[in-house]
Amino acid sequence: MRLAARLAALIAALGIALALHGAWRLVGRRSPWPPRFLGLVARIVGARPRIVGTPLTHHVVIVANHLSWIDILLLSGATGTAFIAKAELETVPLVGWLCRLNHTIFVSRGDRLGVHAQVEQIRETLAADWPVTLFAEGTTGDGVTIAPFKASLLAALDPPPPGVRVQPVRIDYGDATAALAWVGDEHGKDHALRVLRRAGVFHPTLHFCDVFDPADYGNRKAIAAEARRRIEAA
Repeated sequence: MRLAARLAALIAALGIALALHGAWRLVGRRSPWPPRFLGLVARIVGARPRIVGTPLTHHVVIVANHLSWIDILLLSGATGTAFIAKAELETVPLVGWLCRLNHTIFVSRGDRLGVHAQVEQIRETLAADWPVTLFAEGTTGDGVTIAPFKASLLAALDPPPPGVRVQPVRIDYGDATAALAWVGDEHGKDHALRVLRRAGVFHPTLHFCDVFDPADYGNRKAIAAEARRRIEAA
């Protein structure tokens, strides 16, 4: 019954958000509804987030640790950010379409010839004044330890576009970490169903660390190291 109720709420929220998004686009306005929809989905699945620090929402690359797809809902609702995601998601029914509505930048780690085009796409998104988020571990973790950051994901900041800052974010699910972190070889559908069936609410914390100028750190490896250091400190 809980699963059915949440699915019904998700469908209703999607219908309303799409109608509002279409109305905004029809009159030529920049639509805020895709990230607002994702923030609402976070509440539907039980999240009651707590914000620590001050989110930067303009000219920023957000670098965060990664526990679950719920991270996307939380960060989008808090900042309106676009995301850098693996290319495979683009072909997933419904998910890929929703990702495109939210200005997701799809990257293929194996496409060495396409790296320049991917970097340019990230720079264009930043130039359009969309915040951009990447999960620098390159995978989900257990929420307790932080895996080494993949500096290659920060290629768009080497050298950084003028005026762009980096804001590290520590995501913490608190007492719900073991129940919600997506680790191992669990199928995405199974994890989603597990989250939707879970009783009650949980209180994740988004700790927005102090921003820093990537130009002060020389190259993407140093930028990745500084972002990881600040997340660990948080």
